[in-house]
Amino acid sequence: MRKFLVLLVIFFQGNLSFSQSVIQHVEPPNWWAGMKHSSLQLMIHGENISEYSVKLKYPGVRIENVSRTDNPNYQFLNLIIEPSALSGDIPITFKKKGKKKIKYNYPLLDRVANSADRVGFNTKDVLYLITPDRFVNGDPTNDVQPGMREGINRKIPGGRHGGDIKGISDALPYIKDMGFTAVWLNPLLENDMEEYSYHGYSTTDYYKVDPRYGTNESYKALGKKAKEMGIGMIMDMIVNHCGSFHWWMDDLPAKNWINQWPEYQGTNHRKTLTQDPYASNIDKKNFTDGWFVPTMPDLNQRNPLMANYLTQNSIWWIEYADLSGIRMDTYPYPEASYMTEWTNRVMKEYPNFNVVGEEWSDSPAVLSYWQKGKKNKDGYTSELRSLMDFPLQIAVEQGLTAEESFGDGWIDIFETLGHDFLYADPSELVVFPDNHDMNRFYTQVKGDFDLFKLGMMFYATTRGVPQIYYGTEILMNNDTAPGDHGVIRSDFPGGWEGDKVDGFKKIGLTEDQLDAQKFTKELLNWRKGASAIHNGSLKHFVPEDGVYVYFRNNAEQKIMVILNKNKKSTQFFWERYAEELSGYNQAFDVLLNRVVPMRAPMDLKPMTGMILEIRR
Repeated sequence: MRKFLVLLVIFFQGNLSFSQSVIQHVEPPNWWAGMKHSSLQLMIHGENISEYSVKLKYPGVRIENVSRTDNPNYQFLNLIIEPSALSGDIPITFKKKGKKKIKYNYPLLDRVANSADRVGFNTKDVLYLITPDRFVNGDPTNDVQPGMREGINRKIPGGRHGGDIKGISDALPYIKDMGFTAVWLNPLLENDMEEYSYHGYSTTDYYKVDPRYGTNESYKALGKKAKEMGIGMIMDMIVNHCGSFHWWMDDLPAKNWINQWPEYQGTNHRKTLTQDPYASNIDKKNFTDGWFVPTMPDLNQRNPLMANYLTQNSIWWIEYADLSGIRMDTYPYPEASYMTEWTNRVMKEYPNFNVVGEEWSDSPAVLSYWQKGKKNKDGYTSELRSLMDFPLQIAVEQGLTAEESFGDGWIDIFETLGHDFLYADPSELVVFPDNHDMNRFYTQVKGDFDLFKLGMMFYATTRGVPQIYYGTEILMNNDTAPGDHGVIRSDFPGGWEGDKVDGFKKIGLTEDQLDAQKFTKELLNWRKGASAIHNGSLKHFVPEDGVYVYFRNNAEQKIMVILNKNKKSTQFFWERYAEELSGYNQAFDVLLNRVVPMRAPMDLKPMTGMILEIRR
């Protein structure tokens, strides 16, 4: 045993010396035996590493080819891992004339049982969106990291505030109790930027959790703990751009690794260009190849080595952290053909998985272009199942806040849903009142608590997968600074030691905040068992006199939703909805736990909604 330990120390000392003097990066850092895709691309980065020849001898693993670029400090080793290959360390030998032969042991791990069969988020779920830096500071000792460009400054909205993985882990019981079944976390990977690094969208290392949040191991442990509690974990990913301080920016793997221009060129953000039959080539190029902002270099997915790098990174995190979904940032900005390739590879490896793409457009026609199954006129085929339903979010905000006149406010929502014929499957869309990039929902409805409850009832019962931003359930707002992202992403009260208001313990909340939290909890926990909401059809009726009514139906359950935006009591007549109510004689109010008579006209209270289970 003593001899073994001595040899082990010698091996790691030798490997460490080699890494410091020659190899700086090997990515992915490991892989798994038994993956459906047999090919694996290793990016090897080190001084003049392209001058080294490479050999390996390991049962079931062989070198398919070696790719070199215009930068001698890189080589890309393409391996074939046969189904027969077992886990272990793959010895890779690097040899250069006149230099000492070097061995690098590459880890090939066993997969978790049934990993390929994981089930992604779906219509049974309600997602809780969290900006990690602003939720809970569970470990203040990691707030400042030596050598990183930005420290902590909770006094300014745009600074780092200290929220972390441990804080999210500590809050899982609260999240579960509220009725959420999945968490979508804004990016946690290293963002070693000079300022505004807290938001996470300027990745500087694709294989490393930012140490101010925790470690790769703590992120993995969070996912395991969440899964044991019945909560899935969704990772926010970005393949369109990285951060300008990514380690490779000082030594690009190839001249065309990123989209470079003679001078800085920002994207024009004109998303219709991908479908516009009249668009100019230069405008299309500006959209896909322009940088999102000056600190976010645009990645060139036309380079096959880059494309493979990004795809493998996504698969690596799914396997490593046992993810149940991905939210892909700025989905239409990269090459459209690459996004189909990326999604296809992910979904073939994990057929029951789910990915939701961000396409921020108010047009269902634009959004539907990107969904799997849509027959597009230009022949483009997508593999993406889900998208963020921005058109519906915009319609709900406008519809709730519009002055009600003969149902005009609800008409915005009614007619937006009427465009669902454009989608291949509208039930797959993620619906949401707000997110990290827009005004808080309570601010959207101008602080009207009744409108807040009507909106939450709608999002919990309409088609699709609901997503709620952290703090929405306690009426967090950004009234003092509309549009200010730093204020929108304010700290969750109670997440920091010394907070006088504590949303977790219900200390210091206003009466409305407590009511909103209780209301949301009851609504979401009821939704867990509402099969008609999960997989039922949707039928809605033209809004009349400020009242919007729709039904969700499946073989086991019929749900009727009545939303009244009138500021005075309104008489409700059941006969209008006879085609859905014929043969039924009882309505049960699920939120007030009472039976509602269906024979005589009913007086609807002002600015209220009802969710009724219709029974025979």
